[in-house]
Amino acid sequence: MNKRILVADDEPGIANPISYAFRREGYDVETVFDGEAALEKALSFKPHIAILDVMMPKLTGYEVCRKLDNRSNMGIILLTVKNDIVDKIVGLEMGADDYMTKPFDLRELIARVKALLRRLEKKEPEAETITAGALKIHLQLRTVLVEDRPVELTPKEFELLTLLLSHPERVYTRDELLDTLWGIEYAAGTRTVDIHMQRLRKKLGETGQLVLQTVFGVGYKAVVIRQ
Repeated sequence: MNKRILVADDEPGIANPISYAFRREGYDVETVFDGEAALEKALSFKPHIAILDVMMPKLTGYEVCRKLDNRSNMGIILLTVKNDIVDKIVGLEMGADDYMTKPFDLRELIARVKALLRRLEKKEPEAETITAGALKIHLQLRTVLVEDRPVELTPKEFELLTLLLSHPERVYTRDELLDTLWGIEYAAGTRTVDIHMQRLRKKLGETGQLVLQTVFGVGYKAVVIRQ
């Protein structure tokens, strides 16, 4: 089955060439031109990747991203004409997986989408589940439970949690996490890792604070808490 791509940009001169390029690559593509249509199409079409312009009418790309925050296997790439680090951080805080500044080369966008898809499809071969105290990860299902209650994570949050808990007590530097999970040079730098860790801990609550630990001046590690 072909991978599904949603392209949302209020400028047809941008949206249509992007859609055409991905169709030529063999993807199933839907194209919309405002934020409300993007949200509706994301919920019905269930794309593997949503490419969202930040400055759209009706709903901004940030707002669409925030409303899709409980997605479990949909990657989001934001597009913007701005090149301010603050704008990138806002996008990350809303749950985006990647960020590109216009104008950009379509070949780079395609490469980023393919890299994100590979990360979303990556399976952990060593085990089907990972348990750390009240926290349980089902790797094949890509689900997370805390005290048997489901916790909705974005794809990137799931990858970060799984990577750390797959190698408990190993300390990862921010640069290592950025390189491993994002795979390419990311404009927001290691701040990207800190933002995702903050969001992840907040969603996991007290368990997240216990399991995911900061190694000051270095990076992060996970510890396995026994019940």
